[in-house]
Amino acid sequence: MKLAIFDLDETLVAGDTASLWLEFLVRRKLAPAGILEQERTLMTAYYQGRMDMDAYMALTLAPIRHWQQQDLAPLVDEFIRQDILPLVYPDARARLAWHQSQNHEIVIISATGEHLVKPIARALGVNHAIGIMLDCCDGVYNGRTRGVYSYQEGKLVRLQEWLEQQALSPSHSYGYSDSLNDLPLLEFVDTPFAINPGDHLGRIARERNWSTLNWEL
Repeated sequence: MKLAIFDLDETLVAGDTASLWLEFLVRRKLAPAGILEQERTLMTAYYQGRMDMDAYMALTLAPIRHWQQQDLAPLVDEFIRQDILPLVYPDARARLAWHQSQNHEIVIISATGEHLVKPIARALGVNHAIGIMLDCCDGVYNGRTRGVYSYQEGKLVRLQEWLEQQALSPSHSYGYSDSLNDLPLLEFVDTPFAINPGDHLGRIARERNWSTLNWEL
């Protein structure tokens, strides 16, 4: 079995899905406008590889605290149709289709909450997705997370857990990401691809003879 592992934000999608989700909630008056500036400040640290994930998740999950899962799901679906699918790179769709044509297992793994990652994956025709796990009580989001964050080295931890749960043992793995935060994942796979990499990841890719792909809308 061969495995293709895709990051989500800025890899499959030309944008950050969690940021876009907050903008969607603000437009719908389901979150205060001030949350966007707070989120941008935290995202600056993310791009530098030093995100405070506890602070980020507390901020971004606050608007959906006390929401029933079943009530939030249609809103997420609307968001995906309206704001995410138009931003999917055509080359990303083609790469997903190629892996599917080869009968490879595909998993999307992201440092975004699973309430967004899993339905976005389904909308892209991908059956498997790993995101930051959200805590719920009786089907109600409580604004907290659980388990290991699927962020930096945590992506490998969550991936290994998923492989064990699925009883999968890949003979070859492909990895796709734009982010320096995913360096552990790109080092783990057999065939890494740097997607629209920044200067630092681009330099590493050149030094290690990794393939670099430039995807545009």
